Amino acid sequence: MKPVWLNTLTWAGAAAVALALALAFPSDTSIMGRLPEFTAKRLDQRPLQLPHGLPAERTLVLVTFNRTQRPMIEGWITGMQLPGHPGIHWLRMPVIEDRAGDPAARNTAENRLLMRYPSALERAHMVPLFTDREAFARAAGLTGIGQPAVLVLNRRGEVLARAEGAFDPDKAAALRQTLQERDRAH
Repeated sequence: MKPVWLNTLTWAGAAAVALALALAFPSDTSIMGRLPEFTAKRLDQRPLQLPHGLPAERTLVLVTFNRTQRPMIEGWITGMQLPGHPGIHWLRMPVIEDRAGDPAARNTAENRLLMRYPSALERAHMVPLFTDREAFARAAGLTGIGQPAVLVLNRRGEVLARAEGAFDPDKAAALRQTLQERDRAH
């Protein structure tokens, strides 16, 4: 018969291993990233609390960090047939470097976007975000700001899926699948 202390020591050891594994292998959401909380304004001037105010529990967010990435995001919009697609809630999010909260710089950037996207539908899907681009990319789990990104976000700001770069049909299928999945239990 084993001494009582040996059973206690075995259970304590198992608990320590479980705790070490939990700390060593974080949850999926910490690996994928998280959108910080922001107060933003869509281009149609409607305020939006991010991420809680996203249009659906799972929203496709197309992120650009500079103007040269616009054609790649257009490829995603066309490739995923987003305009007129009733089953996918989506937003375009140009992340614009915030120059110490300079209202004049923000106004200039917003006016450029208003000229570029004149239709009400385009403006309703556009949410310019004025912040530190590098910090945003790190928080979202992106490799950097050199490529556009397509994210599936929930209203807690968790990045559930992502793709970076130009449109890819296989990546688009994976994003669609994540958009259609029921919310994961935590």
